[in-house]
Amino acid sequence: MVNTEPLSEYKIMELLAQIPDPDIPVVSIVELGIVRDVQVDDASKVTVTITPTYSGCPAMSVFKEDIRETLLKNGAKEVDIKISFTPAWTTDWLSESTRYKMRKHGIAPPETNSSDPVALFSSGKQKIKCPHCSKTDTNLTSQFGSTPCKAIWFCNSCNQPFEYFKCY
Repeated sequence: MVNTEPLSEYKIMELLAQIPDPDIPVVSIVELGIVRDVQVDDASKVTVTITPTYSGCPAMSVFKEDIRETLLKNGAKEVDIKISFTPAWTTDWLSESTRYKMRKHGIAPPETNSSDPVALFSSGKQKIKCPHCSKTDTNLTSQFGSTPCKAIWFCNSCNQPFEYFKCY
């Protein structure tokens, strides 16, 4: 069923907030911070500007397809998706509620407010808080997890592996 309610920027953001990130389904693309701008004209042409989480992010094609499909089903006559690389996406754009959702899903969110942040390619010397037990007796197992933006860590306290969403 096609929605006939007039589209507004607010309504578009509401719709986009329902699209899950393909790698972290408990977080929407809006919560992830990749949706940078939305515009709608009088003819219901919608322009959405997104920023990739990192150059070469393989999920960008999924984001674009999901955005286009969602908006066309909800009253957009045309959808234009623009990619913007500036400002570069940063994990600093993640809200505390988004970080909480990641932890509840078993993914350690990026560490912030640290004098020694865990970078995209870490030496593994840093201690990441386990999303299962909140202890920091953890070790880097692999620089890459299920996606290039995540690393595999192991918690020595609860003996659980977990993914860490890298800072950048």
